[in-house]
Amino acid sequence: MSPASTTYWRIAGMTYLQYVNRAAGAVRSGLKEPTKSKLLAQSEFKYNASAWESGIQGAKKEISALGQAGK
Repeated sequence: MSPASTTYWRIAGMTYLQYVNRAAGAVRSGLKEPTKSKLLAQSEFKYNASAWESGIQGAKKEISALGQAGK
């Protein structure tokens, strides 16, 4: 791929998800209240993960950060 066709977030050494997260954060920080508070609350996430073995669901584990997902 030639440098002219490379996207600037890739040139900066970022992944697309890092770029999108930073862009969304910049948009959220520029909003006025009460919209700003409402969207900041939505930016946090939680979900439950569990391992399956032989068709049986194991214990659920709460995931609140992406780094915990693979553990």
